Amino acid sequence: MSDGTTLTSGLSMSELGARIRGERRARGVSLERLAELSGVSRSMVSEVERGAKTPSVLVLDRLATALGTSIARLLDEPVRPDVVVLASDRQQVVRDPAGWERRILSPVLPDIEFEFMRTTLEPGVDAGEFSPHAPGSHEYVAVEQGCLRLVVDGVTHRLEAGDAAYFPGTRRHAFANDSTGVCVYYLAMALAPAADPTRHHTSGGKHSA
Repeated sequence: MSDGTTLTSGLSMSELGARIRGERRARGVSLERLAELSGVSRSMVSEVERGAKTPSVLVLDRLATALGTSIARLLDEPVRPDVVVLASDRQQVVRDPAGWERRILSPVLPDIEFEFMRTTLEPGVDAGEFSPHAPGSHEYVAVEQGCLRLVVDGVTHRLEAGDAAYFPGTRRHAFANDSTGVCVYYLAMALAPAADPTRHHTSGGKHSA
């Protein structure tokens, strides 16, 4: 898919859309409500669910967040909670046309919302602002290479190789690479259970990329 996000999971856009629709219906969330919770336009949500539109990684993340889950769960099936080895060719990778890549390093486990990922930002790439998660969620960042601009609730923090940071998952957060070199960072995200996603609100604005 040269005109949008690419997946290495083998999922077609129609299959991804069906998974999003299934998660939405399983939670009893209407199309309109998902649009409201995610800040993604209703038409965009509808097109994504029908497989007619390729979502950016940011849009995919906002939909997952509004459903109280992660991108990883939308892309993969849960495995048994045992020792799991994820060879590099088995890891789910999503690439955004804006010039960044998210590689998911953690397996999907039943009833556990946790995601460990490695993100690569090309020079000058702004990955955008991500929506807050449910109360009790936590996020940890560690920079492996280059420089990362981390913005949490409007406050900018500049991290260089070797630096790490923590912030509550309930905060609005954004990632960008303002430098002329590639930035590589790791993000661990532990999501608190969302008993009722229909009551989970996000303060992010509309996004219809």
